[in-house]
Amino acid sequence: MEALGEVYPDSKWQRCTVHFYRNVLTVTPKGKMRIVADMLKAVHSSEDLEAAKKKAEDVVAKLRDMKLNKAADIVEKGALETFSYYYFPPEHRRSLKTNNPLERINREIRRRTRVVGAFPDGNSALMLVAARLRHVASTEWGTRRYMDMRKLYEQEQEQERELELGDLAECV
Repeated sequence: MEALGEVYPDSKWQRCTVHFYRNVLTVTPKGKMRIVADMLKAVHSSEDLEAAKKKAEDVVAKLRDMKLNKAADIVEKGALETFSYYYFPPEHRRSLKTNNPLERINREIRRRTRVVGAFPDGNSALMLVAARLRHVASTEWGTRRYMDMRKLYEQEQEQERELELGDLAECV
C-alpha cells in the first residue's frame, strides 16, 4: 500500500467488503453470524459515506452490547477501509465493493496450476499463467466491459467545473 501511495498518490484504495466480512465473522460465534452479517450488509447498503460511517458506529456499539468485542474492534478499525467506493458514481459502487473479477481470474489460474501439480522450474509456471491470461484477454470473457466509464468521466468533469467556479468566486 505504501508503494501504491508513492506511485499513485491520488488513487483510492479499498479493502474488499467480502474479505472484511470474513474477518469479522471468523471471531463471531456461529449462532450470531447471521445477525452480524446482516448488520455489516446494512452498513454497506447505506446511501452515502456519512450514513455508512454512522451505521458502522452503530454496529460497533451493538457488537459491544452483544459482548462481541473482537468483532467490534475489527469493524471499528477496518470499516473505513471499505468505503472508498462511495467516492465514485452510484452506478459503479456495486462493482467496486468487491474484487470479484480479479478473484475469478486467480481462481482460473489456480485451477490450471493444480492440474500440473509440481513445476520443474519457475519459468514453466510463469509460462502456464501467462498463457492462461492471454487466453482470458483474447476471449469474450476478457473483452467484456465491467463498468461504463462515461459516468466516472462525467463526475470528474463536474468536479473540475466546481473547482473552476470556486476559483473564479475567490477572484471576484
